[in-house]
Amino acid sequence: MLEKVYLNRFKSDQKQTLGELVFKGKVIAKTLELPWKNNQKKISCIPVGTYRVKRRYTSKLGNHFWLQNVPNRDYVLIHKGNYNFQIEGCILPGKEHIDINHDSYLDVTSSKDKMIELNRLLPLEFDLVVS
Repeated sequence: MLEKVYLNRFKSDQKQTLGELVFKGKVIAKTLELPWKNNQKKISCIPVGTYRVKRRYTSKLGNHFWLQNVPNRDYVLIHKGNYNFQIEGCILPGKEHIDINHDSYLDVTSSKDKMIELNRLLPLEFDLVVS
């Protein structure tokens, strides 16, 4: 049985969805996603559910995580980034929710460092429970 990581979403509006990643009962990252738009590719967050996640590497993103079997979607990732305009249906992790660029929307801070931490902390494969 794989370990579970929980993505607990707590705020969503027309521009973004905010949440937290929880592992072994501890908040390990703040998250930033797009708003819910009926699971449309590149413009919506993913549906509530449980997804198998595997670690992956590309020269563009470095080490990141790839969600498997998201309905009607390919290559939904957990990867570094700070702003909602950097998201195409993926999940950005960071240290805090702060409006970095002063556009009245919360961003995630220290995403590059948080990804390094998550790659050290999380197993190579796990189940992500999205609520």
